[in-house]
Amino acid sequence: MHRICLFAFIFLSFAVKAQEFTIQVKLKQIVPQRKIYLEFLNGRGQAVKIDSLSPDQNNSVLFRGKVRDNGGFYLINCYDIANPQKIMVILEGNEQVQIEADGVNIPDKPGTYSVTGESINIKMMNQVMAISKGLEKKVIAWNAEIQKTPASQTRIQKEFETAQNLALNQIKALIPQMGSNLVALWTTNFLPIESEMQTLESISETFKAARPNHPQIKPFLENIKRLKGVQVGSEAPEISLPSPSGEKLALSSLRGKYVLIDFWASWCGPCRRENPNVIKTYARFKDKGFEIFGVSLDQDRSAWLMAIETDQLTWKHVSDLQYWNSVAAQAYQVSAIPMTFMLDKDGKIMAKGLRGASLDQFLEDLFKGK
Repeated sequence: MHRICLFAFIFLSFAVKAQEFTIQVKLKQIVPQRKIYLEFLNGRGQAVKIDSLSPDQNNSVLFRGKVRDNGGFYLINCYDIANPQKIMVILEGNEQVQIEADGVNIPDKPGTYSVTGESINIKMMNQVMAISKGLEKKVIAWNAEIQKTPASQTRIQKEFETAQNLALNQIKALIPQMGSNLVALWTTNFLPIESEMQTLESISETFKAARPNHPQIKPFLENIKRLKGVQVGSEAPEISLPSPSGEKLALSSLRGKYVLIDFWASWCGPCRRENPNVIKTYARFKDKGFEIFGVSLDQDRSAWLMAIETDQLTWKHVSDLQYWNSVAAQAYQVSAIPMTFMLDKDGKIMAKGLRGASLDQFLEDLFKGK
């Protein structure tokens, strides 16, 4: 009897310990009289402060705790100042995490940081970020070259598409190693819905079998289920939102034209880089019965209007300025941008995810002989 009780006690102690974590943060820069905060992202994606510490004489803090909700997404908020440096950590229990960070962002240059620890979430997250940052570094160099030599844009566009596809394939190759760990959910942010729906469904099936009721995973599973409902051939859900002038503009008012619904935002780098191509496409086909209905996921009205003016986007625009909570984004289950839906004259979805060369070819075939 005593052995059974002792074994039960040891097992219980291990189970409790397995839910614990430590996060040691060492900072290069100190902001006097300011603390470092540990935040938890709840099921609605809101950051909730759960702990705070002042840096010691070694510019370090050590957070200890037990993971919430059987694992989740945490943020180290450095000093909680304007434009703070925030570092995400995925915790599922029994982690000892070390973070080294600048501690502050400076204008036009985010602070650097590193995250280490014996965790598959940390290992996989670092590998995905390395791939993404490698592509970002190339994009910066290509943009500089285009500014200096505009004639290089055609060549660079091809090089960018090749590099983008390579990076995507490298990230996809890591997904099987992630299993049902939360890093797989985080990685879906790097998977374009229009071309990677099959991969997203595969991830959802893994989560559905392993942990369908997790507060962070459940919304993802529901989102994938709804996404499969906005299919080619179905009638496009109505969108009626304020235009830049403040008057509501309904998608249905464009019936009789072939309409491209373009989900974008002023803060979306890939969207802004794609805009010059969309401008050329619009100029080529607008007189043949083609229209664009831009739906912005902005929050800041002035930023939205400035982007329209700066990029010279002359087609129809609407936004409710609700970011990812936009009723249009929810109706179409848009969780990544840019995202497009091509509608026929009757308002039915003809294709999804068209942009660049694929959009041009689609419209060329559509309007051939017209």
